[in-house]
Order: sequence, then structure tokens, then C-alpha cells
Amino acid sequence: MLTKIRNEKEYLAVMKTVESLLEKATLKGGFHKLTKGETKMLSDLSKLAEAYEDNTMELMPIKPNTLRQALELKMVELEFTQERLAEVLGIGAPKLSQILTGKREPDVAFLKAAHKKLNMDAEFLLTHV
Repeated sequence: MLTKIRNEKEYLAVMKTVESLLEKATLKGGFHKLTKGETKMLSDLSKLAEAYEDNTMELMPIKPNTLRQALELKMVELEFTQERLAEVLGIGAPKLSQILTGKREPDVAFLKAAHKKLNMDAEFLLTHV
């Protein structure tokens, strides 16, 4: 198991795996559909990539462009599954899944919960609905 990314080649390989796991979760309907092993791998590789980016690369902080991106970033930061995120927000996992896939618009209660419980910027939430 990789414990530290030492060069750009390793970083690109890690990011390819992270992206494939994110795609798999998206296609299956959420992070809660990944196996425990896949979820752990995604979390571990994300931390390694973040450490490499922070210590080696000079990147600007990630700025999401959509509500979905912001929520997915928050899930990675907090190491939450989609099910856990729904629980913290006080909504059902199906409702969160529908919001993330764009099949449902977030309501005021959802936006307030995202602001209060996840410390998400209120202006961002209101302008990216």
C-alpha cells in the first residue's frame, strides 16, 4: 500500500484511481454504493493526494462551481459516505441522491442544514441552486 506520493507519476496514478472510484460511485447512485474497501481506498488515496498537493504542488484551494461539486468535496473532506451526509443534514439518502444528480432542486431546509451543519457559505448555496 502506498503511504506517500513521491513524484508526479505516482500522483497521476493515484488521481486516476480516485477519479475512477468517484465515477463508479456516481454511476451506482452514491458513495454509499461503494464497498467498504473502495470507500477506504478513496479516503486514503484522497488524503495522500491532498498531502502531495499541499506539500509539493502550488495549487489554489479547490473552488467548486456547482452545489454538487461543493457537496462532494465536503464529503471527501469529512470522510462521509452519501448516507452519512444525508444523516447529518437530517434528510433521507434518496433525497440527497436526487439533489446530487440534479433530479431534485434543494429546498430551503436542505440549504439551511448545509449552511449550519456543514459550515457551507450561504451566498454560495443561494447562488448555486
